[in-house]
Amino acid sequence: MQYDAGSYDVIVVGAGHAGVEAGLAAARLGAKTLMLTINLDMVAFMPCNPSVGGPAKGIVVREIDALGGEMGKNIDKTHIQMRMLNTGKGPAVRALRAQADKFLYQQEMKKTIEDEENLTLMQGLVERLIVEDGVCKGVITKTGAAYTAKTVVITTGTFLRGEIILGELKYSSGPNNQQPSIKLSEHLEELGFDLVRFKTGTPPRVHSQTIDYSKTEIQPGDDVPRAFSYETTKFITDQLPCWLTYTSLETHQIIDENLHRSPMYSGMIKGTGPRYCPSIEDKVVRFNDKPRHQIFLEPEGRNTHEVYVQGLSTSLPEDVQRRILASIPGLENVQMMRAGYAIEYDAVVPTQLWPTLETKRVKNLYTAGQINGTSGYEEAAGQGLMAGINAGLNALEKEELILSRSDAYIGVLIDDLVTKGTNEPYRLLTSRAEYRLLLRHDNADLRLTEFGYNIGLIKEGRFNAFVAKKEAVEREKARLQSIFIKPTPQVQEIVTQNGGSELKDGIRASDLLKRPEMSYEHIELLVPSDEKLDSEVTEQVEIQIKYEGYIEKSLQQVERLKKMENKRIPENIDYDAITGLASEARQKLKEVRPLSMAQASRISGVNPADVSILLVYLEQGKIARVSNS
Repeated sequence: MQYDAGSYDVIVVGAGHAGVEAGLAAARLGAKTLMLTINLDMVAFMPCNPSVGGPAKGIVVREIDALGGEMGKNIDKTHIQMRMLNTGKGPAVRALRAQADKFLYQQEMKKTIEDEENLTLMQGLVERLIVEDGVCKGVITKTGAAYTAKTVVITTGTFLRGEIILGELKYSSGPNNQQPSIKLSEHLEELGFDLVRFKTGTPPRVHSQTIDYSKTEIQPGDDVPRAFSYETTKFITDQLPCWLTYTSLETHQIIDENLHRSPMYSGMIKGTGPRYCPSIEDKVVRFNDKPRHQIFLEPEGRNTHEVYVQGLSTSLPEDVQRRILASIPGLENVQMMRAGYAIEYDAVVPTQLWPTLETKRVKNLYTAGQINGTSGYEEAAGQGLMAGINAGLNALEKEELILSRSDAYIGVLIDDLVTKGTNEPYRLLTSRAEYRLLLRHDNADLRLTEFGYNIGLIKEGRFNAFVAKKEAVEREKARLQSIFIKPTPQVQEIVTQNGGSELKDGIRASDLLKRPEMSYEHIELLVPSDEKLDSEVTEQVEIQIKYEGYIEKSLQQVERLKKMENKRIPENIDYDAITGLASEARQKLKEVRPLSMAQASRISGVNPADVSILLVYLEQGKIARVSNS
């Protein structure tokens, strides 16, 4: 029996990595927010890899923090290891990665949510939406509780019609044997949403005391204190190592002999899996020339003996998984605590969303996370933050926020989804960002803090510290540009000791810093600053001066793109009235309904000739429109 259970500004359905960011953001903006989840014990749970960050993903976590989100702060408080990746490469690809204590991460995030003013956390399985005249006005749970709201955000992860597959076994389930969400999936189809079937998977977990670590290679954390959040001041120093081993020829032989029992190859799995995170059986088949594959042994927490076998994702039968484990150096006598499995689930085709993550079909309804076809906790959290911000701003009758591709990796992620869609679980890669030299780990605060402050998620004290840092960077850059360094014996010695050629004449300090062999520390030795500068300031100074030419080129490209972004396309333009458009382009434009010429040019199937025709049509000002029905 249905009953009135309460009224809110924003309702968030789900409390995974997208849901927690959405709920916290909306509540912190001042919107009265309800977060509903199937199981309160699964808030911010990590059903897959117990880690946060990595290439592109780590930059997203920094961006979440710069906007006022929670993931960075939470992993800084609960990690067991922190490492900066790609330190030998340029700043555009450096990324922080943390190994999480998955249980502590979950507990700390749940406590943060429970302590948040304006946010109510409640257990409940949402089965239907309250939709009137194409507007979402609330949700109805399995128990008949009807909650009304101005906006609703769905962040159901892999729970929508979830099915776990393990060998010949297949059963209805969410991740980690949780209750799936079946009726909500059916209801979305009733509302006219196009859904696709995707698949992801996990590896087995093993008991740490049964691993022979002498046959593996240790992977320690960094000695230098590091953090994702710009607010973190306390650093965890007692880190736990991870360990590296490899598959063997015997491993590959066992897999080859049992491919007929693999759900991937028997036809039992129908959903599309992630290309960039293949199962071990897929790796062995696709890369059969490789004699071995890396396997990382990653502790799941400080107070558990469970170890995550990264690189061994599989849905092969349990008995085969045991044999595979025993064929890997160091795991010959290992005890398997949990078998790996695949999970199939429904996702919404993301071209049905506006760049705000509001659905085009139902007004005031937003979706975020794996329901939008992405993979990964970080991608989910970034979307959750933006959906929560926009649902909150919408409910408070304020202008919504859209990040461009040149603002953030989060902008790249959302634009890719809503403009191009995805035919497999989408994963962020540095190669997806055309302005990756601008979208770095080190400058997320310079790019996004102002956005966070303007909408109300960044507090005054933090914003003032950000402004002070920005000013310090500019002062030091100006100082180095104003100082001439003469070719004294001390200068020549420092230059030649670091592999450079001697100076012939005097040189600006900033130009000397541009030399590849020179660092800010070298310049500081020659022309010390009167000001005591923070390491984040000196890092910025060095990067901005060293890569000045490349950064300037990227900024010029961004300016050219902005001209296209500023050429707005009316939402209800009638593409059928535009003669000359290719039929595929017309179909894709009607489906995506781009908001700008720049977005239209990025749609797969819309070629430069179509863009030119559309541009002429808009500039003529004779715009035919379709009705909103």
